[in-house]
Amino acid sequence: MTRRARTGWSRTAGRVVPEIPPQRRDLLVVTALRSEYRAVARRLPTGVALERCGMGPRAVSAWTVGRRPASYRAAAVLGLAGGLDPSLRAGDVVVATELRDEQGRIPLPGAAPLVAALSAAGVRVRSGPVACTSRVVGRRERQRLAESDAVAVDMESSGVVRHLRAVAGSATMPVAVVRVIADPAPGALLRPATLRNGARALRRLPTVASVLAEWAELVRPRTVLLAGPRSFCAGVERAIDAVERALRRYPHPVYVRREIVHNAHVVADLRRRGAQFVDELDEIPDGAVVVFSAHGVPRAVRAEAERRRLTVVDATCPLVTKVHQEVHRYANEGRSVILIGHAGHDETEGTLGQLPGYVQLVESAEQARRVSVPDPSRVAVLTQTTLAPDDTRPVAAVLAERFPGLAHPATEDICYATSNRQRAVREIAGAADLVLVLGSANSSNSHRLVEVAHRCGARAHLIEDATAIQPAWLRGADTVGLTAGASAPPYLVEEVLATLRELGGAEVIDRAVTNETLTFAPPRGGID
Repeated sequence: MTRRARTGWSRTAGRVVPEIPPQRRDLLVVTALRSEYRAVARRLPTGVALERCGMGPRAVSAWTVGRRPASYRAAAVLGLAGGLDPSLRAGDVVVATELRDEQGRIPLPGAAPLVAALSAAGVRVRSGPVACTSRVVGRRERQRLAESDAVAVDMESSGVVRHLRAVAGSATMPVAVVRVIADPAPGALLRPATLRNGARALRRLPTVASVLAEWAELVRPRTVLLAGPRSFCAGVERAIDAVERALRRYPHPVYVRREIVHNAHVVADLRRRGAQFVDELDEIPDGAVVVFSAHGVPRAVRAEAERRRLTVVDATCPLVTKVHQEVHRYANEGRSVILIGHAGHDETEGTLGQLPGYVQLVESAEQARRVSVPDPSRVAVLTQTTLAPDDTRPVAAVLAERFPGLAHPATEDICYATSNRQRAVREIAGAADLVLVLGSANSSNSHRLVEVAHRCGARAHLIEDATAIQPAWLRGADTVGLTAGASAPPYLVEEVLATLRELGGAEVIDRAVTNETLTFAPPRGGID
């Protein structure tokens, strides 16, 4: 038996290309260096074709000459790179969100699920922009590129990707760029550790190639059911605007007690712009500016801020303020107050702190059966604003049965935005194979959306952004429901849509149950 018969490989013009039937040509992987090529070729997954373009833009240009379009489901550029972000170590993997070179920017939204897949494979992975240069760059140039927020640098990716997209024409062919750090920042390329770092990075390539093959299998047309309303509510917009106004008006830093809203992307953006987030006021110098978060604060925090002469911008959501006012009203009526909520949540702590020791928290029907009050005929019940009515009704029913004459607010405590987003999820969940909910892990209202989808029989997952989408979720999912919690920025929804469009196309159907028009005036505190 010949070597070709044993392995199923053919050699052409310095390339190794697996002999794959046309219907199984799932993925094209392009490497630049011979060492990269050999590292991948030894353990090439079935259904993957491998080519080497050579090092640098000139080699890439020569590689493109005379090449005819081939039929692939997806393509990827795979190889080594220099690190720009100092937190990256040799062997870390970078998934490019976009490429940047002298001709402009090339977005790569379809690569987002690779981040979750590589992380699940035990790889340290980052996503971010990758800079593409025409030559090997030294320390000074790498520092300049790092200031642009690019995380890695190489010489071939942009040229290869532009060519692949040109030959694909109008056809949808997702392209990914995955680079393994061989030379961490900010060292020079020829330092002694480079050989060891390069060897470590090369050993990572086969694992990445395997994940790329799985990623290519995701390419298929899908329908996306877009829930509406979704993303920011009026209270969240007001709170973020309050921090932005304070940053414009006052010297930096502007302090924010706790997360202004429960979303990691919002907090990171405001931190980059000069906001400094703290847990408690004792971390803030006397006389400084502090913004109270949308979740509200205990009365003791307000008293401390006044004692220390802090300039306070109160971004508490007006609907949370309404609950605080109800605490005091019921207390003045001589009623015991029971709060239905989640222990440890910032909003719950703020409400309990209105009259410490007076308000009792219950989280379940079982706790509601055990709670005791001085006078069972003088009891009132309040609710955390971000809960699901399906969760609170059983608890409220137990309290109503135990305490005759149980008082309720004239209007429901659960906010309009929470209710609307839950209604919208019910509208799409029954028709979706998969529901994706954008929101951070500490966002109560986002978790409730996942739970509502589960109750409707749908597979549902909470994701921070598009890079948290596990490829396994998308397999067999022809219809994807998409929504976002009230604290998740709208642009995160657009990024997920861009990812699904890149992975084979997506017909987007907007399913809006209502149109939200409510707005809140800016908070007082010298910023209006």
